[in-house]
Amino acid sequence: MNASPFGGPEALYSAFVACGADQSSPASLELVRVVEAAAHSDEAVARLWSAGGARGERTPAAWRRLAQELDRIASHDAGIDYALTDWLRRHAPPAPPSPPGSTAVSNVIGGSSVLHGPSAQARDVHGGIHFHTRPEPGPRLPVPRQLPPVTPWFIDRETDRQILEEVRTRSPAHAARILVVTGLAGIGKTALVCHWLLEHASSFPDGQLYADLGGHAADGETGPVSPGTVLEAFLIALGMSSVPAGTPQRSALWRSVTAELRLAVVLDNAFTAAQVRPLLLGTPAGLTVVTSRNALTGLRADGASVHRLDGLSTESAVELLAFGGGTRVAREPAAAHEVVRLCGRLPLAVGLASAQLAVRPHRSLSALADSLSHGRGVIDGLRVDGEAVMRTALDLSYEILPDESRALYRRMGLLPADRHDLSLLTALAADAEGAHDTGHATRDTGYASDTAVHALVEANLLEETGPTTYRFHDLVRPHARRLGEELEDAGRQERTLRCFVDWCLVSAAAAEHILTPSHRLPGHDLPAGAVSPAPLDGPEDALAWLDTYRNGLMGAVRHSAEVGWDLSCWRLTDLMWPLFLRLRPSAMGIEAHRLGLDAARRSGSRPGEGRMLTSGAIGLRNAGRYPEAADWYRQALELATADHDVRQQAQALSGLGHVGLLDHRLDDARDHFEHALRLRESIGYRRGAALSRRRLGETALAADDLATATEHLRRAGTELDALGETYEATRVLALLGHVLDRAGDSAGGVGLLRECLTRFRAGDARSEHWEARCLEWLGEAAESRGDHAESIRHYEAARDLFRRLSPEDVQRLDDRLRQP
Repeated sequence: MNASPFGGPEALYSAFVACGADQSSPASLELVRVVEAAAHSDEAVARLWSAGGARGERTPAAWRRLAQELDRIASHDAGIDYALTDWLRRHAPPAPPSPPGSTAVSNVIGGSSVLHGPSAQARDVHGGIHFHTRPEPGPRLPVPRQLPPVTPWFIDRETDRQILEEVRTRSPAHAARILVVTGLAGIGKTALVCHWLLEHASSFPDGQLYADLGGHAADGETGPVSPGTVLEAFLIALGMSSVPAGTPQRSALWRSVTAELRLAVVLDNAFTAAQVRPLLLGTPAGLTVVTSRNALTGLRADGASVHRLDGLSTESAVELLAFGGGTRVAREPAAAHEVVRLCGRLPLAVGLASAQLAVRPHRSLSALADSLSHGRGVIDGLRVDGEAVMRTALDLSYEILPDESRALYRRMGLLPADRHDLSLLTALAADAEGAHDTGHATRDTGYASDTAVHALVEANLLEETGPTTYRFHDLVRPHARRLGEELEDAGRQERTLRCFVDWCLVSAAAAEHILTPSHRLPGHDLPAGAVSPAPLDGPEDALAWLDTYRNGLMGAVRHSAEVGWDLSCWRLTDLMWPLFLRLRPSAMGIEAHRLGLDAARRSGSRPGEGRMLTSGAIGLRNAGRYPEAADWYRQALELATADHDVRQQAQALSGLGHVGLLDHRLDDARDHFEHALRLRESIGYRRGAALSRRRLGETALAADDLATATEHLRRAGTELDALGETYEATRVLALLGHVLDRAGDSAGGVGLLRECLTRFRAGDARSEHWEARCLEWLGEAAESRGDHAESIRHYEAARDLFRRLSPEDVQRLDDRLRQP
């Protein structure tokens, strides 16, 4: 005779009716979890359970049918049998007391009687006898402590540990606690999680379980581990001697067994959210920590918190390098910082570099840095037992990407850029579909590119740094470039780079049109049908775009010069003028204009040559290289005179005047500015004439002729304001404020300077350089009033801005601040 599981349907029915009256009781809440687990694998139970509605109101008949169905399932499902048996053991109603007047009967076994197996003691027995036994989990095993050994080289991560601790302690009391730690291969996810959990071992007295889910298995391995395999190992570790065959049954038993256990479960190297979901604990008593190279955003629906891990700080990475490098790190700090930079501050890469130093105690840091930068690089140069570990790890991440994402990854790697705009990536996708010639990506192309980008972000190969802005990690970028060069044919490489340069041209043209419309070179509009530009919403957005993509724009200039795309080279340099004017990257501006000048001369474009000479001279002038700047201006003047180009003649003369002003040759400066003013007025160039008057005002200020300076600046400001030249008008207004303060009108001058400071910080007139100049002049005004504290505050703020713009200006402000 087969024993019915746990206690049969009658025992269940009695317990259901007794507990169902209080739906908020612990018994009812546990019952809900048990029955819902059964409902997942049996449609009959699911129908009966859902029939009770949201409040679970059921008649006795409904409870009885539910008990019968669960009894049926438990007869062949060990997981459900165990869960129901355990629930009945703890929540079955007590036996009713004997009625009054009844005679107590005792059953006594005496003598040498021995009982084996189930037995029953009763006065009268009617009908069949059934014996029920609860499956025993087997002998109690030691509390599992499965976390892998931790490295003694674990460094820092204090901020990350605090974030994990906040997630652990602030999770809702009623919800299962799930934490996903994601990041690039080699970023140190497993090391962080294991160190952190070992620190909090006392919070999990029932054990720590660990499983490597094999999310990025190497060639020859079996690939991601199935949830059923992991569940079997976990259940055995917790003492179960018999484990159900199916994954749903194992998952139900897993949740039942761990319902009240305070466990920490580490699911390392997960592949997908679906792989993880059957392994989740169903109780807030425990904690599930998942690590993955993918973001596993699907687990957010299960209540997971996701923490993305970044590289070490530079200081911590240098400390890690010193484990193998020893005193060499202290002796060669610059080389140590370079090694850390080349390793992308990735713990795995820095640790491998440290190990190389340890086995070669006589090798210098400089030699290692040179090898990593000019040899095979970090990707191929850092090896363990002959294997390029970083390359293998990135190859595995790449291989599991969808086809579209792999193609985009390779093409992005070909680009000489450190930032990627979604509009650029859409253009690359359109080019791949043959839509590049139309200049318009289809809606399907836009969707496909967004999907491809999402997969790269999800795999932590691409980082989203803004609403539509992305970047590669420093170690991912050379890997993507290598794949692009190896797997894309020469024709595809050229089309990809042509698409990139065209996108830079049209986007820079859009920014120029917004920020400096008067700078447009007549007769040199870009041809229609090019790729679509980056969407720019107003002056502030346009300037921010130029700042964000400045290195990519410069990369496009260099590539165009290298492959002989001469028109693109000098046109892009010319279109980048608002970047050079507002943000003043002097070294970049000088390099770009040298390349642009050579390209314009090769292409035979005299307008291009003139533009490169005058604009390039401004960069030389701003860098303090006055003789070289003057030489470029004189070449521009000769070219413009030969071409009878009055406007360019005036531009060159104005530049020569400015060099004279900065070199304190005030008479020469005044002569050049007055000559330029006459030429500009002769052709009706109102904006240029106003700018010449501004320069004459600056010259008068340098000569301490404040009345003349005020007259020139007021007239220039009025004209520029009437022309809608917000940026230039604000610059003139700031100069006027400084002159008024110097002339004794402190209230009027300071008021103008504060107004201009606000304009330079945001909007049409945004400029860090002029923001710093206003702060310095406000410092001078405060100093003249005897307000020492305010002057220091303004000088320090100006110095901080100039630090990234002009070392010469920083030195001047440092000298001011050192004065008593």
